[in-house]
Parts: sequence; C-alpha cells; structure tokens
Amino acid sequence: MIGITLTADQICNAPIEVRRWIEHEVITALRLAPQPSASAAPSATRPTICDEDEMAAIFGRLRGMPAALSVLFEFRHPGIAFGNPPVKSFRLMDILHNSKLQSISQVMVGLDAINAALADMRGDAGARFCDFDNEGHCFLAPETQASIAKLWHDIVVSQQPRSDARGEPLQRSAG
Repeated sequence: MIGITLTADQICNAPIEVRRWIEHEVITALRLAPQPSASAAPSATRPTICDEDEMAAIFGRLRGMPAALSVLFEFRHPGIAFGNPPVKSFRLMDILHNSKLQSISQVMVGLDAINAALADMRGDAGARFCDFDNEGHCFLAPETQASIAKLWHDIVVSQQPRSDARGEPLQRSAG
C-alpha cells in the first residue's frame, strides 16, 4: 500500500476527473455511500414527487433543524437530469460543500430528516424524498426539485424590502 498526502489547494486545483476519483475513493473507503446488498435487486422505485404545498409543509416540519434545511435548499439548484423517467442527480460532496456542514454524516442526517418528514406527512413509510447510488449521488424527482426552487424563491422574495414605483425602498411611518 502506498499513501499520498495532498493539500486542499492541490485537490481544488486538480482536473475534475482527478477530484471525482478522489471523492469516489474517499466515499468508498469510509463507507459513506449506501452499500447495495448482494441479494438486493436494483431499486426500480422513483423518488416521490412533491408539489409546492408539500414542500412548504416539509419546510414547516424542519424549522428547528438547520442541517436539514441547509440540505433541503441545496436542491434548489438545477442538478443533472437523466433517465426515463427522468431524475435529477446531485453529488453528496457538493451538498456538503455548499451547505457548509461539517461531514457527510450531517448531510445524511438532514436527508433522513427530510425523508422522515415526507413519510410522516403522507402517512406512508415507503415514501422517499430521494434515492442514492453507491457513487455518492442523490436522486430527486425533477418536479420536487422545481417545487424546492419555487419555495426558496418565495421565501427569499418575501424577505426583500418593498420598493416604490421608482425602485426605492418604502419608508415606514413613525406614527
């Protein structure tokens, strides 16, 4: 066995293929990705489609869970669509990096909380917000991703100060 030490700068500046290979090796070595059992057939189920109202309800259930909300709103980004029927693919390492969480374990806790909120809300233990592969990817229904993007937009827009017709912020009256 040979060990190699790389700095964060070396990894960040490496070609994308090298970074993906390093990511795969780390995820595999630490057994962070779900491991398929030898007897289990590949999953033919698709992640649940959640509309905007359901996403708002899930958001409400996760209000006291910052890690889960950080993970949830990482899905506001478009992701990579593929398959038939299509799913959106997201890299767990990207979610970790962009959400500013400390470990993949925190990302997984957030995803578990989202899955649990959905299953509880629907009264269906089999309802799944997302699915995973053993390469460190998370898969989501495109309709659910669009609902999350809309929820994010609605929340951000509601936080913006109102402006008058000239685009200037409205002043609140003192009396």
